[in-house]
Amino acid sequence: MNTFTHIGPNGAPTMVDVSEKTATARTAIAESRVRLPPAVATLLREQGFATAKGPVFHTAIIAGTQAAKRTHELIPFCHPLGLEKCRIDIEAVGDEVVIRCTVGVYHKTGVEMEALTGASIAALTVYDMCKALSHELVIDSTRLLQKQGGKSDFKDSRGG
Repeated sequence: MNTFTHIGPNGAPTMVDVSEKTATARTAIAESRVRLPPAVATLLREQGFATAKGPVFHTAIIAGTQAAKRTHELIPFCHPLGLEKCRIDIEAVGDEVVIRCTVGVYHKTGVEMEALTGASIAALTVYDMCKALSHELVIDSTRLLQKQGGKSDFKDSRGG
């Protein structure tokens, strides 16, 4: 018996069939963190979190939202979903930029990948907007914080 969800009976990759699943409200929250060198964090605060490229956080919010909505175009077996909610929250905490992407939909499949994609692309955008200041930026700790709906709920035991 095949135990891989994305491998069909003939051994070829396939999208999971959700046609028999029940549509429910589903939400997911993911987080990415960007560590900044202390001098860059100080400079960004002094400049109102803007660089020569423009407003860092606003640009990252737009990019993360676009990415979450297009996750199915980036990850082969993700179903196309008409997201009903996508919110990106960004804050500077010490020398880190903390990005949280909250996604919601009423559908037959979850939105974990959309939340993770939104947070990841927002983090990459912060990197892109700040790389002229330093290449010692580090994107790390991208993780799913929680999901609700579907077969099971999840909450990261490390907090968040």
